Amino acid sequence: MSNPRLLILLLPLLLLLNGCASMVTANLGENLSQAISNQDDPETVRAGAPAYLLLIDSLIAGDPNNRGMLMAGSRLYSAYAAIFVEETERGQRMAVRGLGYAEDAFCPRYPEVCASFSGPYLAFQAPLEQVSKRDVDLLYTYALAQALWLQRYSQDWTAVANLPKIEALFKQVVVLDAGYQEGEAWLYLGIIHTLLPPAMGGRPEAGREAFEQAITLSDGNNLMAKVEMARRYARLVFDQELHDRLLTDVLEANEDVPGRTLSNVLAKRQARELLDSSADYF
Repeated sequence: MSNPRLLILLLPLLLLLNGCASMVTANLGENLSQAISNQDDPETVRAGAPAYLLLIDSLIAGDPNNRGMLMAGSRLYSAYAAIFVEETERGQRMAVRGLGYAEDAFCPRYPEVCASFSGPYLAFQAPLEQVSKRDVDLLYTYALAQALWLQRYSQDWTAVANLPKIEALFKQVVVLDAGYQEGEAWLYLGIIHTLLPPAMGGRPEAGREAFEQAITLSDGNNLMAKVEMARRYARLVFDQELHDRLLTDVLEANEDVPGRTLSNVLAKRQARELLDSSADYF
């Protein structure tokens, strides 16, 4: 049975969407992303975001070529799956949808990049270098969706074979704009470089440099970059002093930063867990 209270709450929104859809779709994706990024209660996001994902689905269905909405849908689906979804199959479905939206936004402009993604690495490099700086938003969204999709399919070695191409996507982002979104691409490059120990092909020092770039470009406000540097670099090279210092910095930092509040709240939770296990790890 329909919930009358819910229908009453939704009615103004439905009328708004019907009356001025173009204005809503122009701003809604960005506004939703900002509202979620500035939320200081992760549980509210966990509970409330699915309704907005459905809303974005409906808006994309009505305007399937709207790149702004496609990018917003991709980033929200991919991030929600990565952060809040524990069930494997559900997380994979959401990651697939996030990647699909990213492809719908990016691939019509750069079909050769997308067509070569599943082929040899050398055939992928040349078309990737043709991406224009004006499309760095599209490229970053595509790279992020590929990375978070891989996170959900990390047990599939065929999928893991795409890791060098995902790294190349983020590298191209920083080539086009090294400070894009205060160094977000550097954070993912740091993670990629430190996935493996040196004996297995990992590049921990390159990872450290990338994490430091992410921290510097955000003026130290990207607390998740410090957490990931502690988790993935300091633990990898068994540097407890650096590990504990980074995590202590996170715990003492102000989490309320526009555009980063949610990420910083989550970073503080992870920092506490990592610091509590420091003595047992080192």
